[in-house]
Amino acid sequence: MRLTRTLAAGLAAATLLLAAGCGDDDDPLADNKGSGDGGSKGSVVVGGQDFTEMQVLAAIYQKVLEDQGYSVTTKLVTTRDVYLPELANGNVDIVPDYLAGLTDFLNTEANGPDAEQVSSNDADATLEALEPLAEAQGISILPPSEATDQNAFFVSQEFADQHDLATLSDLAALGQPIKLGAPPDCEGRADCEGGLTEVYGLDITEIVPLDFASAQVKDAVAKGEVQLGETGTTDGTLEDLGLVLLEDDQGIQPAQNLTPAVNSEFLADNPDLEDVFNELSEALTTEDLAEMNAKVDVERQKPEDVAQEFLEDKGLL
Repeated sequence: MRLTRTLAAGLAAATLLLAAGCGDDDDPLADNKGSGDGGSKGSVVVGGQDFTEMQVLAAIYQKVLEDQGYSVTTKLVTTRDVYLPELANGNVDIVPDYLAGLTDFLNTEANGPDAEQVSSNDADATLEALEPLAEAQGISILPPSEATDQNAFFVSQEFADQHDLATLSDLAALGQPIKLGAPPDCEGRADCEGGLTEVYGLDITEIVPLDFASAQVKDAVAKGEVQLGETGTTDGTLEDLGLVLLEDDQGIQPAQNLTPAVNSEFLADNPDLEDVFNELSEALTTEDLAEMNAKVDVERQKPEDVAQEFLEDKGLL
């Protein structure tokens, strides 16, 4: 993922580049927070996308790097097409990213918009497809974490209880017409409306245009205005809202394991960081992601405080 969480790439990129013009004209990621200079091992720029989960992960990366003696600046933007070129050219040094989302983006960049999809719900096969694509861009991929955040679909708890639903196959077996709350680009996608209709056989009569994981789509499902909504598997708000995820038992979602992507020259100059981030990836779980997201989105804690608590609990600081 997660290109599906963003607006059209060209518009978003133009907006972000214009905003960055208030800072450094040569750096589209200039207007972001950082810890300044002074690290004994030099400076590091952490990049990525700007939503709750990435805010927390960027804070985790920053604290781990600072603990190793680096001075860290974090630069989060909206779309992958802005930060990945910066990672390739060395203006960004490391980003937390999603395995299939990164693979599909680089595959499209290399082979055109009609390129055959090379990601799948097999993490190992997706990683094998990603590595040469990343290498060609000067990007090194460290081993993915078991932690994953895939796109997912939810119904109201009341609707699930009424029809004894646990999986998307259960929903399809009802044979009922379904209104789906999701972004417009969901139509036809193999991991969205296309997969729901062609793989599961759901009768989706309408895609109601509602933003991914938004308060609006959750409210629409809770009120029965749509039967099905789209969010992520680590959304920590659903239970409190009386909503429940349905399992993707037919596997239409590709593997979206959390994966550190590093500028290759930077990694060659700082090889000690590979072990540091491997240890972090091994410690991170999908349940950790969901819990940390809920602390920010529901409890209104600061991402940096949530990151600090996680690292201390895991013995990584």
